[in-house]
Amino acid sequence: MKTAGDIGLIFGEVLRRHRSEKNISQEELAHRADVDRTFVSRLERGIRQPTITTLIGLGQALGTPAADLVRETEEEYQRQR
Repeated sequence: MKTAGDIGLIFGEVLRRHRSEKNISQEELAHRADVDRTFVSRLERGIRQPTITTLIGLGQALGTPAADLVRETEEEYQRQR
């Protein structure tokens, strides 16, 4: 059975993919989203999970609706179950 930790890992993969597709470094994403670069690294590794405020900021920084990040995470989570 998948756990909340698995969701964090999946979200990290989704975030990394979106960031890579935009050719944005972790440092640049962190600057645009007004968070620390180490926090972006922890998100991408599934160590931390964003608050709704941070999630929306990340989406804006990527030019992607936060809802899309969540939807993709949920779809991958369901696919893996």
